[in-house]
Amino acid sequence: MPHGIVADGAGGLPAGKRASLTAVTTLIESLHASAERTQLLRTAILNGIDAANLAVKEQGNGSATTFTVVTIEGLLVRAYQIGDSAALVVGQRGRIRLQTTAHSPTGFAVEAGFLDHREALHHAERHLVSNFLGTPDMSIDVGAPVQLQARDTVMLASDGLMDNVHLDEIVERIRKGPLPDAADKVIGLAKRRMADESSAQPSK
Repeated sequence: MPHGIVADGAGGLPAGKRASLTAVTTLIESLHASAERTQLLRTAILNGIDAANLAVKEQGNGSATTFTVVTIEGLLVRAYQIGDSAALVVGQRGRIRLQTTAHSPTGFAVEAGFLDHREALHHAERHLVSNFLGTPDMSIDVGAPVQLQARDTVMLASDGLMDNVHLDEIVERIRKGPLPDAADKVIGLAKRRMADESSAQPSK
């Protein structure tokens, strides 16, 4: 069953790398175990995320991580969101067919129409995140299934990309062409933005 995961250890908290690796490993182990019990995929993912949340909490070091999971069953894609990493599904002509909402003040403001994406990348509170895996109040945002079309692109990314590259720039680079080239283009642009704080472009 195709699936993708991105986990990004929480900045400012200890052992972020360990938290993200623990979360991913625990989810994968849980999915293998659920396959033997022939659980529905959605149930297996939710149970696996709960197990991952518990595993990170049991480290006892105060660490946490964002966690975004995408599953593809046949032609149906679904996202499970915790924090400010992201999943996108983009059509060949640039139409965004699925986009997760960042669990952050700026993410919710964009979703509600109070900020546009460009304003959010320059907002003073863009670094704040309101939901993490590894915390007692973790919540899972389960997206509706979206049917994939021919030549759709599915992308998962941490805030290292999403906070440095405008959404329209991402869409333009991933909507067509070989996938490795698309990844190189968006990653290269994000790295250049991170290294250049002198421009008017975002640089986090």
